[in-house]
Amino acid sequence: MQLADLRKDAGLSQAELAKRVGTSQQQISRHESANYEGHSLSMLRRVADVLGATVKVQIYRQNEEKHGAVAEPRSKYKVKSSLRRRLK
Repeated sequence: MQLADLRKDAGLSQAELAKRVGTSQQQISRHESANYEGHSLSMLRRVADVLGATVKVQIYRQNEEKHGAVAEPRSKYKVKSSLRRRLK
């Protein structure tokens, strides 16, 4: 789900969200733009917290297709025990 959709679902304008996050309406507009590539993880987390969402970060090899940042609705994820052992 895109940031603009989450914001609209929360019934907030860009200006209202900006005030709650502690930034400008212009910054919220930039973060909602599909062409903006200056996302800061800390800002995305602040926005996601206000919207009741989490941030999912994916890292790709340089030759792979780029994807925009997406905030997801809060969900609980479980890690399979076999994967958890491999991560240790």
